[in-house]
Amino acid sequence: MEDKSKRRVALDVQGLTKTFGGLTAVNNVTVSIAERSISAIIGPNGAGKTTLFNLLTGIYKPDSGSIQFAGRSLVGMRPDQVNAAGMARTFQSIRLFGGMTVLENVMVGRHSRLRVSLPETLFRPPSFARQEDSVRRKATDLLKFVGLAGRGDEISKNLSYGDQRRIEIARALASDPQLILLDEPTAGMNPNESADAMSLFHRVRDELNVTVVLIEHDMKVVMGISEHITVLDYGQKIAEGSPEEIRANQRVIEAYLGRRAAGTDYSKKLNEAEAS
Repeated sequence: MEDKSKRRVALDVQGLTKTFGGLTAVNNVTVSIAERSISAIIGPNGAGKTTLFNLLTGIYKPDSGSIQFAGRSLVGMRPDQVNAAGMARTFQSIRLFGGMTVLENVMVGRHSRLRVSLPETLFRPPSFARQEDSVRRKATDLLKFVGLAGRGDEISKNLSYGDQRRIEIARALASDPQLILLDEPTAGMNPNESADAMSLFHRVRDELNVTVVLIEHDMKVVMGISEHITVLDYGQKIAEGSPEEIRANQRVIEAYLGRRAAGTDYSKKLNEAEAS
């Protein structure tokens, strides 16, 4: 059995801060993610979770702080450079090309691994065709991996909400990431779909050796899958630890349920949230 304590750090964030005018969306946040782990970033709406993901992936540039991933700094990199470095993501709002097929959407995710010049793109020599065939095979395999085998020719907007989430995950995996960021991956799913998604996240980690970090509001998913949880509130980290430690943390209950609830049985409240 793997000794989790000996895992190397895959992502090391130190003192990350981002302000928008007079609003500090992320305030001096430090997070360490172990390789081949499944971790969660949680917090109330407006806590800064998606802003943190946007900082990690180059959509925003931090005002201060450092982001070390796989031994290199990501600060100042564009999103495509972050993706090429081995970090992929999905978004809170589904961002598929609705008029393209399921297979085509996944093939798009492979672009950072292609080595094609402009002349090759225009004139399509045999070397281009070979790469395109390789990308198609990769995308087909990933659709099978996420449970969408045989559906590559369907138009993506015609699939159910849960299946569109699976397309997004397959597209993110097409770039062969070392770490994948999933922004509310089970949002809008029914309980059966959420259970299937949890199984998929485990397989991404266990079979593909990809580190998984998710933002998630479904406490049943968070507590059922996460090895380590970081809690944000008003842009600040207020707690971190195992699911058991988060269950027992009074600052977390204040953030979610208010100060009046802080004196109640936190475990009971959280169990109610998990069951709902």
